[in-house]
Amino acid sequence: MNNKSSFNVKNERNLTMLVDFYELTMGNGYFDKGLQNKIAYFDMFFRRIPDEGGYCIMAGVEQLIEYLQALKFTDNDITYLRSKNTFSEEFLEYLKNFEFTCDVWAVPEGNPVFPNEPLVTVRGPVIQAQFIETMILLTINHQTLIATKASRICRAAEGRPVMEFGSRRAQGYDGAIYGARAAIIGGCSSTACTMSDRMFNIPAIGTMAHSWVQLYDTEYDAFKSWAEIYPNDCVLLIDTYNVVKSGIPNAIRVFDEVLKPLGKRPKGIRIDSGDITYLTTKCREMLDKAGYEDCKIVISNSLDEHIIKDVLEQGASIDSFGVGERLITARSEPVFGGVYKLVALENNNEIVPKIKISENEEKITNPGFKKIIRIFDKTSHKALADLIALRDENINEAEPLVLFNPVHTWKRKKIKNYYTKDLQVQIFKSGECIYESPSVLDIKEFSKIEVDKLWSEVLRFENPHTYYVDLSQNLWSLKQSLLHKFTDSYDAQD
Repeated sequence: MNNKSSFNVKNERNLTMLVDFYELTMGNGYFDKGLQNKIAYFDMFFRRIPDEGGYCIMAGVEQLIEYLQALKFTDNDITYLRSKNTFSEEFLEYLKNFEFTCDVWAVPEGNPVFPNEPLVTVRGPVIQAQFIETMILLTINHQTLIATKASRICRAAEGRPVMEFGSRRAQGYDGAIYGARAAIIGGCSSTACTMSDRMFNIPAIGTMAHSWVQLYDTEYDAFKSWAEIYPNDCVLLIDTYNVVKSGIPNAIRVFDEVLKPLGKRPKGIRIDSGDITYLTTKCREMLDKAGYEDCKIVISNSLDEHIIKDVLEQGASIDSFGVGERLITARSEPVFGGVYKLVALENNNEIVPKIKISENEEKITNPGFKKIIRIFDKTSHKALADLIALRDENINEAEPLVLFNPVHTWKRKKIKNYYTKDLQVQIFKSGECIYESPSVLDIKEFSKIEVDKLWSEVLRFENPHTYYVDLSQNLWSLKQSLLHKFTDSYDAQD
């Protein structure tokens, strides 16, 4: 279990009312019609990968658990709702005594995930299952978006450490705090966000700003003072005035005059502006010539995966990156389009599948109580495909498995010599949490292992191969039967 500090943002506020208002009006309606105990199944999933990428990284489950464990309507909440003159007193009394009793399944954090897969499944009284829609989407959408962006950036860095530097540009306090958490899951080595370190035991780092250099009469005096204070961890920001003519010469002078007599070695220099390729290669030459081959060069200048990839291909001499606004806001595509849809009801303990139909094919939902089965090659241990199946289906790994495209059904593939893994795990049973969240750093390592199981064609930045997400024959047949049921009934009315 994560050895977190006793401090936690969730202890300082009640987020129960962070809902769309229609969840309350529907809840009141369910209650008024005596449907409050009707058992419903909902799936949270997304339809498209941001940045035209090949995969996403699941994140946010721990915060979802914390929210569900803390669900409680306060007297002030009830007073506010009464003031709206919308809700019956009987419904308000129900909310006052609210107790979460749902079953919840989720894909553990760090797993690569793909469109249309149920990342979170909720089963329980329809009022409860509907009520938590907003927070499921808010929590999973945000952290999965940032973890995915971080994974892309870290892969572009080709093994070099990437530090998350985005707090000041994040979209609000939680965007900074939980964005840093998600960035670590996606592969970042550390964060500048101190509160995230305090909450999640992830490494917080930081040196100086340009204001430190400007505070002194000369750049040399600023560097000398810093080296005297932090001789064991001296990283100097060298682009306040002129990197080549001033910054790097003054840094080398301080290394010679302050650190070397102490028997210390400099940890690095940081450049935050200018032509990255030219400046880093020039600084590397000067540092090496001065005997500081082990001094690292850190770059932090409005970076993303594309800039990082380009400068490395140009031969830039960079040891690590600090990435801020384009990571913490997922600037290139800042919306993760997760949705939350009703997929089944229970009638007399029988699961009755439900479907949402649209003229837009991608918006037609997959009905029923489902699970995700990941299929691996036994020889390479690479992920071959995911199969969305009905919950009670099982695969006999001793027999060949035929996969088919759920739209272009003539596209089929027979798989042999494989093994499978169910992706979802149960996190709540009858309202009680039965899942223990790993530490953020453990999730990060797990995610790296799981991403490495994807084929390189899926991981590439340009035109990645579409990872196969297919439906089982039983689920596909169920979906088709419901489509025909409703479309045939409309035709009969014409």
